Amino acid sequence: MNTSLPLMLSRIAIGLAIIVILLGGWTRIMDAGLGCPDWPGCFGQLVVPMTADSIAAAEQLFVDQKVDQQKGWLEMVHRYFAGTLGLIILGLAWLGWQRRHIQGYPVGLSIVLLALVVGQGVFGMWTVTLKLLPQIVTMHLLGGLLTLTLLISLSNRIGRLGCSINNYPCKSNSREWLMQLAVIVLFAQILLGGWTSANYAGWACNHWASCTKETTSELDFRTGFSLSFDQQKNYQGGVLPQPARAAIQMVHRSGALVAVITLMLVAIRSVSATACRKPAFVLIVLLVLQSLLGFANALLGVPELLALIHHAGALGLLLSLLWLKQRYESERVYGKQ
Repeated sequence: MNTSLPLMLSRIAIGLAIIVILLGGWTRIMDAGLGCPDWPGCFGQLVVPMTADSIAAAEQLFVDQKVDQQKGWLEMVHRYFAGTLGLIILGLAWLGWQRRHIQGYPVGLSIVLLALVVGQGVFGMWTVTLKLLPQIVTMHLLGGLLTLTLLISLSNRIGRLGCSINNYPCKSNSREWLMQLAVIVLFAQILLGGWTSANYAGWACNHWASCTKETTSELDFRTGFSLSFDQQKNYQGGVLPQPARAAIQMVHRSGALVAVITLMLVAIRSVSATACRKPAFVLIVLLVLQSLLGFANALLGVPELLALIHHAGALGLLLSLLWLKQRYESERVYGKQ
């Protein structure tokens, strides 16, 4: 039983996961997360209401919300892509189970991915039913990043099945712990960015270094990072006071500094290895661009286009770091360092 089909599907799933994460960010930036007030349909219908009769029926069913077709379609397209990704991951789990007797086939990882995507569906539902509760929105982002990361791992492991096990001396290397640390730091920083976005805290500070032009700014860390919530509230637009949002923004900036230093150190130390040189240079370039985008967002008040590019930049950093990690492990595994 060959592995060409699951390998192809895993690569398609990686592309879809990237699209879903970008669409999720765009949905959040455009305030379209509640463009459809129910789940999995939209105003009780399979698609966004388009005709006068369907719009009237929708607004009669949901009297507190008007139909916004642009936001509704943005949300539904995100769901359609996510649903398609879920079906492909279901197929990968089934193909993995069929190949469970193949030595080294990542059956467990395929099943973990299926469980994760089911959980993502639940978080997607809660995102709507709990009206953009920041804790749920941030966990939904984490689930998306984990899905992408595990899909890349699945694809790499399936692709290596034809390699002889005798080629794997697995030499230890002082760079390994730093690579693992970089992945953790970047995940944490992206989650801080998600928390910032979910609480609409990107607008809280408009100075590139300090929060405001004043010498001191009031920062409320306790409220900004409190996990308590009101199940009846609508969190669209944010509900936190200015000092709490400012605290979130400043922690995100501090995290960015830690992330830049850590990832830059990893990239610089990886340039000496031939196979790692290209992803290391890509990582360095993206780090510089992402830092500049962060400054621009702070100074310009987080315009929609810049916010989307910043979101895409974070995803690009994750992909380039995972690429670098894969190249590093390939050299380590084959003993070329």
